[in-house]
Amino acid sequence: MCAHDDVRGDGDWSRLPSDANVDVAVEGLRMLADPTRLRMLWLLCGAELDVSTLAARLGATRPAISQHLAKLRLAGLVTQRRAGRHVLSRARDHHIAELLDVLVHDADHRRALGRHPPAS
Repeated sequence: MCAHDDVRGDGDWSRLPSDANVDVAVEGLRMLADPTRLRMLWLLCGAELDVSTLAARLGATRPAISQHLAKLRLAGLVTQRRAGRHVLSRARDHHIAELLDVLVHDADHRRALGRHPPAS
């Protein structure tokens, strides 16, 4: 589906989601509204990574990455497991990857259509 296509016809779009689901969705989107967290979650959709690796890949400090990970974990977007001395993080499940893919794909379409300012 492209940006100029009609709204999807599958699903019951006439019934509003529950308040609880809207609250959880909004909290998840708030977490994704930060560029570092969005990029971090993108990487975590492809692999389990530790704080040092994320810091190196994102050009950020380890404490900053740890704080971002804590927020993502509290929002239920990231899971962690211990592997020896390392704590490995990853995206919670395939829904996160699908959401990020749709968001980035849509951003590409909006930029191509001139409906959003160019990236800085």
